[in-house]
Amino acid sequence: MYSLLVADDHPLFRDALQTVISSGLVNAHLLEAESLAAAISLVEEHTELDLLLLDLSLPDAEGLEGLTHLRDVFPWLPVAIVSAHQERQLVLDAITLGAVGYIPKSTPRETLLAALTQILEGQLYLPPDVMRRPAPRAVLAPTIASASTTNERLSRLTNKQLAVLVCMAKGMSNKQIARELVIAETTVKTHVSAILRKLKATSRVHAIVIAGEEDLPFHQANRPH
Repeated sequence: MYSLLVADDHPLFRDALQTVISSGLVNAHLLEAESLAAAISLVEEHTELDLLLLDLSLPDAEGLEGLTHLRDVFPWLPVAIVSAHQERQLVLDAITLGAVGYIPKSTPRETLLAALTQILEGQLYLPPDVMRRPAPRAVLAPTIASASTTNERLSRLTNKQLAVLVCMAKGMSNKQIARELVIAETTVKTHVSAILRKLKATSRVHAIVIAGEEDLPFHQANRPH
């Protein structure tokens, strides 16, 4: 049985999420909090929580402040962002700060359930539509040196590894990548390991953040085949 907590100050959204989870996730239980302080109290009372769904517009924690505080106080608790804001840089910043997923509030019901299932199974979830958008160069590549370093790292990847990285940046699991590229899941794991090594990334999330500094589809389209 999964135990979840949603921290959101909009009762209608909490009610809607309660309806979706109760009807779509078998044996799942959802607690509710209207502020960060209330969420913290509930986490202290319910140490068996599997996931906290955090809005970025709480009255007592604006932006990523709540995520940062929760990660400091409860490092054992997975936190996913559920927000109306969908800026690509915000998504990447949240993942960098330790969020296990980012779910836009506009996400359709079935996609929301799939995202929650993916996160509860220990996988990272990123919104595909957001991650496919080219990164704003002025924001994500503030210096020519950093841009050239990322570009150099990407050039070390084989065409197949770059294709796997593109799928990773869309939030796909290894199983989904294997299906998408018509290769074995063990092969995907081998490619992911090589990608982390070549990008000098410390984790899968770190690799996705590094990839976010470049327009991956552009690199992929301009690669010699």
